[in-house]
Amino acid sequence: MAQLCENPRRIALWSGPRNLSTAMMRSFATRNDTICIDEPFYAPYLALTGLNHPMRNEILATHEADPTKVIDQLAYQPAARPIFYQKQMTHHMVDSISRDWMGEVRHAFLIRHPARVMASYAGKMETASLDAIGFPQQHSLFQLVTEKLGQPAIIIDSDDILRDPASMLPKLCAALEIAYQPAMLHWTKGIQPEDGIWALHWYDAIIETTGFGSAPGKLPELSGDYAAIAEAAMEYYTPLWEQRLR
Repeated sequence: MAQLCENPRRIALWSGPRNLSTAMMRSFATRNDTICIDEPFYAPYLALTGLNHPMRNEILATHEADPTKVIDQLAYQPAARPIFYQKQMTHHMVDSISRDWMGEVRHAFLIRHPARVMASYAGKMETASLDAIGFPQQHSLFQLVTEKLGQPAIIIDSDDILRDPASMLPKLCAALEIAYQPAMLHWTKGIQPEDGIWALHWYDAIIETTGFGSAPGKLPELSGDYAAIAEAAMEYYTPLWEQRLR
């Protein structure tokens, strides 16, 4: 049995849904020093809110729904490798989930233009809201991390990654104070061991990939409620975008 790392470097990358977050988890999972966990607060989020997401019953039956037990794993328990990467969704952090553990983890923020988020989200969910796509929560968590915890602002935009992953990934690793590994640019096709059971619904596109996609094109055109939500999200996106890694 492999020896556990008692004090791994714990890294949480916070994003909303449809933000390139699974590709980033794929990237970090290729590292020979890293173990990943996929959206650890998803089951607690569903249990606490009662929301009827796709595969709700399967998620609650398969994943830990007690947030205190999740927090213990994320912040205090040993890990299988020296780096413990946590793919975190900002909208999962409902008010009743404690933030007291967050000082034990180094945090970074993955952002994406709201128009791109909404265009992608609309293909998976019939209804949307500003809170459902996580922009207000991301801004609030960013303030907590930088102002209360005193950690540096580490923000990376998905468009910048897609334009030049070979340049942006080393910058992210440097900000996180870990060595960059070129293996992060490519991964194997298919469902991966770290994927949550929800991969069967949400990851149909990413499981066909072996690396980051092509550079983004022009912003999608939205209408109606989707356009209104994307416009409202700009208030939270823009200040983070201005502080992103370049």
